[in-house]
Amino acid sequence: MGLKRTVDWVRSEWGIFRKGREMAWGDRARWVRQWVPFGTRTIGWATLSITLGPLSKGSASVWAARRWSSSSARGLRIDVRVTGEENVPEGGFVYASNHESLVDILVLGAALPGDFKWAAKRSVMNIPFLGWHLRLAGHIPVDRNRGKEAAVAVTEAFESVLRNGKPLLVFPEGTRTTDGKLKAFKNGAFQAAVLAGKPVVPVALEGTFSLMSKDEVDTGASMSQGMRPVTVQIGKPIYPNTELEEEDAVADLRDRTRVAVAGMLDEFRAETADAERAPPLSG
Repeated sequence: MGLKRTVDWVRSEWGIFRKGREMAWGDRARWVRQWVPFGTRTIGWATLSITLGPLSKGSASVWAARRWSSSSARGLRIDVRVTGEENVPEGGFVYASNHESLVDILVLGAALPGDFKWAAKRSVMNIPFLGWHLRLAGHIPVDRNRGKEAAVAVTEAFESVLRNGKPLLVFPEGTRTTDGKLKAFKNGAFQAAVLAGKPVVPVALEGTFSLMSKDEVDTGASMSQGMRPVTVQIGKPIYPNTELEEEDAVADLRDRTRVAVAGMLDEFRAETADAERAPPLSG
């Protein structure tokens, strides 16, 4: 990544530079308190991954990534709560999660088992240290604006991960939600699953949107008020329908996965609403 591209990325992606004078001094101070330690952890764990990963056939990179995720989540006062680990199959499959926030990958990295490969935005791959780790560890760069040939290449890369017996993590909405609602799912990972004959594991992520929505630059002033819970629910595997033609099988797998993710989100939100309406216990 050249100097110019690095500067352009910093200006467009990092909140304190993107919003500039719009931020009050208190907001800037909070941003520094949150993201400077995060950057330090990223450099440290990425350096460990880059140096020891090749010597350990990748196992050190997997361990470093999990430690980076869990320590960064704790540093941002995020309490990751996961259920459904028993639903995770062996071998290659697709984790398909809704996408609420910039911190989703930290939460999922701490919660999801397995040496999964992440379908990451190409711009993330260009971040010093973090991007170097991602490329070394075999994660998949995705650029939504590079045309049909690039999309075919990404699908082939997804299929290769699955055929090699590795889990693949995707955000099938393609980008973060702007209003907290689940968006339509794109086909890429589902086509790879159909071609490889591998299942999709639906994942429902709840709580990160309220911490850091798409327009926010940090996780808010509430970070000083103790740990904030975020829930990750892993659903049962959904297998491709082998009786359908490829195009129909992809659409069927995509739609069934979205229904599963939406159902888990609705169930969780209904339980939360019921808990908030319940009268307090008398002393």
